[in-house]
Amino acid sequence: MHEKLLLILGLLIIVMLLVMLAQRIKIAYPIFLVLAGLGISLIPGVPVLKLDPEIIFLIFLPPLLYEAAWYTSWNDFWKWKRTIGLLAFGLVFLTSLVVAYASQALIPGFTLALGFLLGGIVSPPDAVAATTVLKGLKVPKRTIAMLEGESLINDASSLIVFRFALAAVMTGMFSMQEATGQFFLVAGMGVVVGIAGAHIFYAIHRFLPTTPAIDAALTVMTPYVLFLAAEHFHFSGVMAVVSGGLFMSFRSHEMFKTGTTRINMTGVWTTLIFVMNALVFVLIGLQLPDIISGLGETSLMEGIKYGLVISLIVIVVRLLWIYPVAHIPRLLSKNIRKDPSPGWKNPLIIGWAGMRGVVSLATALSIPVMMNDQLEFPMRNLIIFITFVVIFVTLVFQGLTLPLIIKLTKIGEIDPILPSHEQQAGIQIRLDTLAVNRLNEKYTSNMQNNSLVESFKNTIENDISLQQSHLESLEMCTNRRNDLDEYHQIMLDIFALQRKELFKMKREKQYSDEEIRKAESQLDLNELKVTGNRHM
Repeated sequence: MHEKLLLILGLLIIVMLLVMLAQRIKIAYPIFLVLAGLGISLIPGVPVLKLDPEIIFLIFLPPLLYEAAWYTSWNDFWKWKRTIGLLAFGLVFLTSLVVAYASQALIPGFTLALGFLLGGIVSPPDAVAATTVLKGLKVPKRTIAMLEGESLINDASSLIVFRFALAAVMTGMFSMQEATGQFFLVAGMGVVVGIAGAHIFYAIHRFLPTTPAIDAALTVMTPYVLFLAAEHFHFSGVMAVVSGGLFMSFRSHEMFKTGTTRINMTGVWTTLIFVMNALVFVLIGLQLPDIISGLGETSLMEGIKYGLVISLIVIVVRLLWIYPVAHIPRLLSKNIRKDPSPGWKNPLIIGWAGMRGVVSLATALSIPVMMNDQLEFPMRNLIIFITFVVIFVTLVFQGLTLPLIIKLTKIGEIDPILPSHEQQAGIQIRLDTLAVNRLNEKYTSNMQNNSLVESFKNTIENDISLQQSHLESLEMCTNRRNDLDEYHQIMLDIFALQRKELFKMKREKQYSDEEIRKAESQLDLNELKVTGNRHM
């Protein structure tokens, strides 16, 4: 036990050092960690780590999906739902179909059912890899919204394809009609379980006397409860986590009423997700020796050849699919043509960002070793090896060349979106004006008797003038305890009113969710200046 714990701690320290090195040489850390894990695994004497797929699915997948759903803009998700659905469902099914027939023709002894099994494994791109590579690059907001939306639900569709293909291999029977009906049942009921469970946690957060520490702990528990509840009834745990995460994120302003709670949660989740992401990608690289040793009769060169061909197929299919998805609906609908055309650059970037990752590897490893007591599962080790090659090729090759493609295309913002600084100035003017109006309407006498409140009003009025001047240029306390407590209460009342106004802005869709979230974070910091840590 001590040796295993020491090995885990040592691995975590190595991961942190590798991430810092990746940042220094300016390579997205998922790419660098896979390469580093591969290099470490080739060092003689390094212990071979065997990943239990159940651990990957249960420990890593729910929080990673939940965090992605939490920070996904529901407005953007709904706005681009057509493209997101065609990528997350249509492209997954098409990729699975093409890979199934191609692998049957390419690999001796490979059946169509095994082909669909492989297709379901390699069809979903990895969200973390794409967003990490794109971080810091000038990419249109539409591109990010579509990639994030796709990544939320493509895991569910691919895992359902995998589940039915696995059943076909195990039983030798497959019914398209039954599979289609089961797909909608499994996915739809997963959403129902997710929304129902999210309502329960929403009620706990909002109506029970929780503390910031309890709120943070509950948010970590939520994705696991949603995932396990759905899987218990044989529904989609992925859809349960995603739908629950979207619901909780949309209602977060009602559940978490203090800045201390939100700041505390941000710290917990930032650390948790970073460690999980970093650990998962280095573990992918460390799996190679164990995967190669299991190839058996298939030679290493044959396995690499099959993997490269399948990698080419998934890349080409995605590129061929994305352009019709982007342009054909515009020819058929006048409403769709109201949005600016994506041109050829935006589809190219979305198509090239289809990097595979941890979900594909975990799914491949979850293939059972034995079909029954006497019969081994056919081609299991080869499927796992091909999956590793696809992950390696798409993550490293596409990941390293994606920034270059963005630079060469010189892509700019597609939609008429105000620059970030203009949005922030507009939001702040609206919040400050609201605060001044509340002071004038409700706290006139307090301002006359409390210099702290009067000073606060003067500060806000100066800030309004400063922000207005900024926008125009772009277009062309006393020491008495009672006074201090009174000042605190007035500030908290104003901050609560401003949070409601931010939610109103969110529904009006005049400003982006990202900018409103920044304003809310600033509001949290302003509240902490007043309250300190007395909510802890």
